[in-house]
Amino acid sequence: MAQFTRIEVIKIMEETGMVPLFYHPDVELGKKVLKACYDGGSRLLEFTARGDFAFEVFHELNKFAIKELPGMVMGVGSITDAAAASMFMQMGANFIVTPTLREDIAIVCNRRKILWSPGCGTLTEINRAEELGCEIVKLFPGDIYGPGFVKAIKGPQPWTSVMPTGGVSTDEDNLKGWFNAGVTCVGMGSQMISKDILANKDFDGLEKRVKETLALIKKLRS
Repeated sequence: MAQFTRIEVIKIMEETGMVPLFYHPDVELGKKVLKACYDGGSRLLEFTARGDFAFEVFHELNKFAIKELPGMVMGVGSITDAAAASMFMQMGANFIVTPTLREDIAIVCNRRKILWSPGCGTLTEINRAEELGCEIVKLFPGDIYGPGFVKAIKGPQPWTSVMPTGGVSTDEDNLKGWFNAGVTCVGMGSQMISKDILANKDFDGLEKRVKETLALIKKLRS
């Protein structure tokens, strides 16, 4: 069962401005990544469930977060059907992220009052997602659309909350472009938790990167 309501999750997304994305089949490595993000100040992590038996890995990571990392909000991404969404919610997922707009996923998440963020690429998809109760839409792939797309849709729809994923980096100019366009937060995968960090098990470096990025986002918003 989720530890946080969808309103609590969206508030944390708004406050911190960043959701790290991560997947690895090694549970123990995952725990270290999770703790490094937490110690760096992140209170969100999207586990991108892309590998075989990913549900087993998430189950262990979420139990670790609940026991050892108070206030850490674990969610699951790369969900493509309602059955998978339901299974991960049974394991305590606090939010569900999808690559596309799926109304079947909206229904099961709304039934449990779990925040869901669908991947959208047109204003029509964004409007439909919001009609289905979506709090924050995932702009995906972000590098295809860019900050200009966000700025354009925020004109007629200032109430729309957007989280770009893909095409987001820790670079100041990149983040400035997104936040100046009006995004609520950004999703950041390999640009944050890189292959080098994982290969070298540089968890201190990851903690530092998370801390610096959150501070940069705070500065850009002020």
